[in-house]
Amino acid sequence: MQVGIDMGTVTGGAPAKLDIEELLATRLLVQGNSGSGKSHLLRRLLEQSAPWVQQVVIDPEGDFVTLSDKYGHVVVDGERTEAELAGIANRIRKNRVSCVLTLEGLDLEEQMRAAAAFLNGMFDADRDYWYPVLVVVDEAQMFAPSVGGDVSEDARKMSLGAMTNLMCRGRKRGLAGVIATQRLAKLAKNVAAEASNFLMGRTFLDIDMARAADLLGMDRRQAEMFRDLKRGNFVALGPALSRRPLPIVIGAVETSARSSSPKLMPLPDAPQDVEDLIFTPDPEEFTRPIVRRAPPQPRPTTDILAELSRSTPAAASSTAQEARAPQPELSPEEREERLSVVLSEILDDPQSAYRTDSVLYQDFLVRARMRRLPGPPLSLSEFRRRVAVARSGVDAETAASEAWATALSLSSGVSDDLQGVFLMMAKAAIGGEECPSDARIARAYGTHSARRARRLLGYFEEQGLIVVHADFSGKRIVAFPDLQAETAPGNADAPDEGEARAAAE
Repeated sequence: MQVGIDMGTVTGGAPAKLDIEELLATRLLVQGNSGSGKSHLLRRLLEQSAPWVQQVVIDPEGDFVTLSDKYGHVVVDGERTEAELAGIANRIRKNRVSCVLTLEGLDLEEQMRAAAAFLNGMFDADRDYWYPVLVVVDEAQMFAPSVGGDVSEDARKMSLGAMTNLMCRGRKRGLAGVIATQRLAKLAKNVAAEASNFLMGRTFLDIDMARAADLLGMDRRQAEMFRDLKRGNFVALGPALSRRPLPIVIGAVETSARSSSPKLMPLPDAPQDVEDLIFTPDPEEFTRPIVRRAPPQPRPTTDILAELSRSTPAAASSTAQEARAPQPELSPEEREERLSVVLSEILDDPQSAYRTDSVLYQDFLVRARMRRLPGPPLSLSEFRRRVAVARSGVDAETAASEAWATALSLSSGVSDDLQGVFLMMAKAAIGGEECPSDARIARAYGTHSARRARRLLGYFEEQGLIVVHADFSGKRIVAFPDLQAETAPGNADAPDEGEARAAAE
């Protein structure tokens, strides 16, 4: 079904139509300096398309929460743990509810982590829930920066990876990215390049004007026109908009942001005793305590689970309290043993290799709470690290060796999703075991694709971490220069014995 929504007018007064169905397949990039009307454009797009498609808005300033009053968007506060945000995002997809993730009040790094967790939760939804979703990200240069800034490298990689997934791989999952940025030069090129539709507004910097002209297929001498665009005026191009660059004026909106552009106001008449009024302290100032506001802390999932566990029926609560004995303190060794048991329970499931880390992490938190495991829970990054080590199959003797410590150090240089594969290969090399087959490597990565397993080896080799070669019989050998070790020859096409054994059971 073709649905054309009215974005405003073109030269001559004709309506400017945007094909929503085409937009879902081709994505949209909006660019314009502060005050050019980007947020107004996004609001017009969201209001006009609200009856036709599910919407998710990543809102760093809380400007779009007013959509909830008229269009029923659920407002999700970003001050939550990563696991909570991933779970909410997953349920948003399952129930096809439009929402606004407001990140107001968080610092930049917290905003990046929250947005990444939410986008990854949507991206990891089961195939049965891959319904079309319009995912609007305002101030996209914050979440997909072209270069590192003042945030940690871990947060930058997490956020950039989520944005890349949205724009590069989201289409097959029903996710249509609409990203808006003040500076094209500050937006990662691999994210911007995936958009096929463009709405370019007023901009002044030469580098941004040149990139905007290139994206629109215009002569660079015409780039000067972007300086002359008025507020709310954009140049449109793309299969969902126009086959040729088309100037449009964005129409009016029905809702408004909580914040607005500053307006000039005359100063009030100054009182005659203005100096006494300013420099004479109020007596209450000496007795009023100084309040230092700490940054808001998200409620951990364990606290929420604790509240749920306390919400028992009145008839059973007294009996449960009588039967419940105080939990003894655990030594670090005992706590570590219980953690290992919970991890083993999760990873012993043959299907755990094909479940996302966010889903496994939620399962881990619930099991840890049910075991009444004291102390703070593992963070998602710590959990991923331990899962990678557990999946490598390393034994206690190898884990205590200097070579394994080097392997762990090397693995920290690859992304979280590749650490399990790298450590599995390193463990085989340290122990002189046969080189794992493509099927075994694929299962360690969470896929059934042997081709992807070979690409992973190629990636490791490009990074200088391994050297892949073959013996005289054609069997594969993987060498680790930094470990001074290599695997025994192995058949790359051999079936995965672990998967076959699990299927037989």
